[in-house]
Amino acid sequence: MADDYYALLGVSRNASTDEIKRAYRRKARELHPDTNPDPEAANRFKDLARAYETLSDPDRRRRYDTFGTDDRVASDPFGGGGLGDIFDAFFGGGAGGPFGGGRAGGPARPPPGADLETTLEIDLEQAIFGAEVELEVRTAVACETCEATGAAPGTSPERCQDCDGRGQVQRVRQSILGQMVTAGPCPRCRGLGQVILEPCPECRGEGRQVEERSYMVDVPAGVDDGSTLRLSGRGAVGPRGGATGDLYVRVSVRPDPRFERRGIDLVHRLRLSPIQLALGTTAELETFDGPEDVRVPRGTQPGEVFRLRGRGVPQVGSRSRGDILVEVDAAIPTELGDEEEELMRRLAELREEPVADPPAGFRDRLRGAFKS
Repeated sequence: MADDYYALLGVSRNASTDEIKRAYRRKARELHPDTNPDPEAANRFKDLARAYETLSDPDRRRRYDTFGTDDRVASDPFGGGGLGDIFDAFFGGGAGGPFGGGRAGGPARPPPGADLETTLEIDLEQAIFGAEVELEVRTAVACETCEATGAAPGTSPERCQDCDGRGQVQRVRQSILGQMVTAGPCPRCRGLGQVILEPCPECRGEGRQVEERSYMVDVPAGVDDGSTLRLSGRGAVGPRGGATGDLYVRVSVRPDPRFERRGIDLVHRLRLSPIQLALGTTAELETFDGPEDVRVPRGTQPGEVFRLRGRGVPQVGSRSRGDILVEVDAAIPTELGDEEEELMRRLAELREEPVADPPAGFRDRLRGAFKS
């Protein structure tokens, strides 16, 4: 073929599919007829779309690299969908897209509603096992009085005469290069293609109202703090019957007094006295699956870790679970009774371990005990 598809897109012959896609998006925004009034831009945009259609398909790209042509492109450069379908697939059509109302020549579509974002607080136990949690959201919902049309009951919206229902108007202006044609949203109908002569008294012609709504959020087992859940169609409804956006729920897991999460493992710090570490003990730990005995052998050192397998957090979408890691810590007493201090000093003497001298008050009490 006369045109080099790689050169048209501005990529190398070793470019990945993602690089080709990004290059097409960038150049398509510059050349699309809705934003570029240059008459030659439309032809260049068609060539660009033809190049992308070929290079984004592995089979067709291989055929092009081998033979320098693609029969499918020659017979139908847009795969039967047309230029508008390719562009809409990347940048979105309709009034909600970056170029205003519906396709040129077609009726305008109401813009979609906005996506919403909120935060849901849950306990660590709910994050481990999953839960259904009710969430209150303030959002835009369809007006029931006018059935989302925006028109007063008994009336209906009328086609905008200025843009003939297309939502866009073209303007011709003179420049040093000649006549230039630009397209933009119709100022009368604000790109909607319809005007309302008698607005609904409840929503004032918007076709929607702001209300509190309750949704049940299905929290999956294993969800982590900071994760985002998407609820399709639970965002704000668009004006005058426009599509509903999505609701994005950011999960916030409350701190737990017993456990710290590390990936799919839970960490518990078990504080034991030096005597328990020296002689060994059995400690009961209350886990989310019930009580578990942690056997600490004699001579255990601070910092040692004991593992309770399968008692941690599951992988999202999997039944396998992490572990509970019990980290042993020494709880050193800060205050001792006379008898306790005497026993510890005798132990230090038996082990020939030097210790600090006792306070004066303790020596006096010790001498008085021996006199009696």
